[in-house]
Amino acid sequence: MSIASIIPDERLTELSNAEIARYSRHLLLPEVAVEGQLRLKSAKVLLVGTGGLGAPVALYLAAAGVGKIGIVDFDFVEVSNLQRQIIHSTKDLDRPKVASAKDRIKAINPNVEVATYNTQLNSQNALDIIRDYDIVVDGTDNYPTRYLINDACVLLGKPNVYGSIFQFEGQASVFYAKAGPCYRCLYPAPPPPGLVPSCSEGGVIGVLPGIIGTIQAAEVIKLIIGGNDSLIGRLLLFDVWQMKQRELKLEKDAGCPICGEHPTIHELIDYEEFCGLKPSDQETPIESVTALELKSWIEAGKPLQLIDIREQHERSIVKFPAAKVIPLGQIVRRIDEFDPSIDAVFLCKIGQRSIFAIRALQRAGYQGRLLNLKDGINAWARDVDSHLPQY
Repeated sequence: MSIASIIPDERLTELSNAEIARYSRHLLLPEVAVEGQLRLKSAKVLLVGTGGLGAPVALYLAAAGVGKIGIVDFDFVEVSNLQRQIIHSTKDLDRPKVASAKDRIKAINPNVEVATYNTQLNSQNALDIIRDYDIVVDGTDNYPTRYLINDACVLLGKPNVYGSIFQFEGQASVFYAKAGPCYRCLYPAPPPPGLVPSCSEGGVIGVLPGIIGTIQAAEVIKLIIGGNDSLIGRLLLFDVWQMKQRELKLEKDAGCPICGEHPTIHELIDYEEFCGLKPSDQETPIESVTALELKSWIEAGKPLQLIDIREQHERSIVKFPAAKVIPLGQIVRRIDEFDPSIDAVFLCKIGQRSIFAIRALQRAGYQGRLLNLKDGINAWARDVDSHLPQY
């Protein structure tokens, strides 16, 4: 879809001689030229997330000369980030991601104004943060924040440049309720909790966020300068392993609760609750055990069923001694292999998938005591056996 620039003419200023030299390759393109570069200089873009997707977006928008880049992230740089989050480097380990990203942006282009928000975007601050920007780039990896960004953008009339990645596959689109569908038109409801693992649990090949993030950056630039064939109304699907891509046409949903003909959502909601991530009053709280507590139980000879629910390729990274292997997808159908008279402790990488295994057994009627190893096998490697790798 072709769309006019979203940057108003009255905001345009002029280019200095130094800027003309820096952006000369843009200026030679008739589709960009001086006016397009002025619009880039006048634009304000907010990046939610400075991880795998946000990293290439930030780098390319800074290089392109976007006037103001806001970055929202509350995380710190970890060594596992460096496989794909190219805006950070080894020297940035343990730094706030927004601080690391700002340094890199300013190193690429000192003319760019960078605003940092070292906080988690939520229903209380989203409208205030997003309001000042022309475009929002969704570089997040969880459903509550995706719905939050979508709803805030619809309520404020902002375009939402969307991307998502998992293992070898990525998606990209532009959700802009003024000109096409929004994220809720495509995904009216989130998947059941635990059905779609995060990249931290399912993995992602490092180059994929670079590809999808660069596509997002290109869509931002086109929105700013007024380019043809925007991804508004289109969902691009990319498979880096097969090196294939396909495209789905998206239609605006007249019944969409926020951008449809009769919207019922007029303010931001509780997105954790909407995505089913808050336990209901009927659910029994999951009992957990720390790595140090589990170590003391094992040393004391306490009868235990240690259940490793990870897949084979994950266990090849690190094995847990004496644990019985029952992958998550087999838990319920192998319920007869559990002894209700002996406590069962469930193990996964970071203690999230094991919660879903316990819930599944509870729903299936299992009556024995079920415990989750808090923070998973990584906690065991961190607190008990430092010879084991954390991954």
